[in-house]
Amino acid sequence: MNLRKDSDEESDNKTEDGTHSNVKLRPWSAFEFSGFRMMWLSGVSSSVTMQMRNIGFGVWLYEETGSGVMLGLLGIVQLVAQMPATLFGGAFADSMDRRKLITFTQSFSFILIALATVLLLSDQLRPWHIYTIVLILGLTSTLGGPARSAITANIVPTSHLMHAVTSNTATYQISSILSPLMFTAAYEFIGISAVFILGVITSVPATVMPLFVKLRYSLMEKDEKSNEAPMIQRLWEGFTFVRNHPILPGLYIMDIGVTVVSYYREIMPLIVDKLFRQGAWAIGPLTAANSLGGVAGSFLVLFMANFRAKGMLVLYATSTYAILLFAFGSLQFLPGNPIIVLVIGGAVISGLGMTDAIGMTTRQTTVQLTTPDNMRGRAVSFHSFCAMSANNIGTFEVGYMSSRIGAGNTMLLGGVVAVLVVIAVWRLISGLRNYRYP
Repeated sequence: MNLRKDSDEESDNKTEDGTHSNVKLRPWSAFEFSGFRMMWLSGVSSSVTMQMRNIGFGVWLYEETGSGVMLGLLGIVQLVAQMPATLFGGAFADSMDRRKLITFTQSFSFILIALATVLLLSDQLRPWHIYTIVLILGLTSTLGGPARSAITANIVPTSHLMHAVTSNTATYQISSILSPLMFTAAYEFIGISAVFILGVITSVPATVMPLFVKLRYSLMEKDEKSNEAPMIQRLWEGFTFVRNHPILPGLYIMDIGVTVVSYYREIMPLIVDKLFRQGAWAIGPLTAANSLGGVAGSFLVLFMANFRAKGMLVLYATSTYAILLFAFGSLQFLPGNPIIVLVIGGAVISGLGMTDAIGMTTRQTTVQLTTPDNMRGRAVSFHSFCAMSANNIGTFEVGYMSSRIGAGNTMLLGGVVAVLVVIAVWRLISGLRNYRYP
């Protein structure tokens, strides 16, 4: 891929494709680029906003209705919006200014969370308001998601791409540690209204900062014919590219198969109530434990940059995740002090976060490394389509099954299915087994 360099100051020791030669990269090397720093700050703010919104809306809805099914319906509502939006978001990311697209879609978070806050403070908030806002934000945030992912390759050279993706994952996980703890502090000392207000505040930098980013790496020649093609044709071109790719279908299939039966994060209020028998205060520490494991997993990937069998790394991480689901479900059989069970559960959830982060980071990097820039937005969007669809279906499936057979048994069932999915992908998708980079 031919890249154009806009900065002589940052081009020392680079080859023609924008990579650094004979330079040992430090784990935080992506932060040397100002554009990456700006997008990192925007991404962290966006992550905190999303966490405040997800936890705050979920807790309010569960306290208002007391229903795991009503809570699980949040996943179905998001799915309705996200399925088409993810695909169109990829096409937009390949034909529009990615910075402006991110800002436009992110602005809806500020407007709608602020509206929810006003309704809450005036005692006018109702479940249908939550579902409507979640529907709209599911649409807008998903339209901007592929642009946020694809722009990484436009602000750092190829040599730094894995470090940039991994740094993003790690720092977003750090925000996912801080956000639940912020939730617990705000909820316990002030109330649910403070959680909503925090979501409004953090949405401001997430919206504004992409406008100040300068793109440094882009294709020298744009495929204008492709950009002018009808939207459906561009979507079909992206689908055809992914379908014929030797690696991506295996990654997507495995992600869907495992996540649909194990996505517990969105229904944490129910998990805390039914499995751990604790109040809403425990949501923060357990969610933070999940993110703490994610940080550890992300940093582990940074130090495994020379491990060439990237496909097998995803398989190893996902199989370990599947095994940990059995430990998660087995918590229901532990006797004794509930606080001890909570601590053990936190350790298990941390392990789930770690293995999930290793798999996710490697998947995202593989998508970007094996896709040309003029197709990257659509490849990322199909990845997001699979992941978000699985997350939302999984939210409903785990919420529904937990209401029927118990949260612990639901996790045990998820472990069985996840192991079978990993074995099937390992056996049938040879491209994933054999993928090596660099």
